[in-house]
Amino acid sequence: MANHKSALKRIRQNEKRRVINRYYHKTARTVVKVLRNEEDKAAAALQLPSVISLLDKLVKKNIIHKNKAANLKSKLTKHVNKLA
Repeated sequence: MANHKSALKRIRQNEKRRVINRYYHKTARTVVKVLRNEEDKAAAALQLPSVISLLDKLVKKNIIHKNKAANLKSKLTKHVNKLA
């Protein structure tokens, strides 16, 4: 266990950030899954910009890697375009 005040504070901050980052990561996975399971092209096309925006925000906050976000955006866009 840490003995210095600054180390104790760092532990508290890290725990808070871990919980917040976990929430954002889980939310993103859920949104991506919902979009992937969408069958209606019009509804999927409406959802796509908000999902892309969310992924970009997560990259900005260093929650996911920029290449992972780029791959997800590409695959989701292809999926939406492929819907009939």
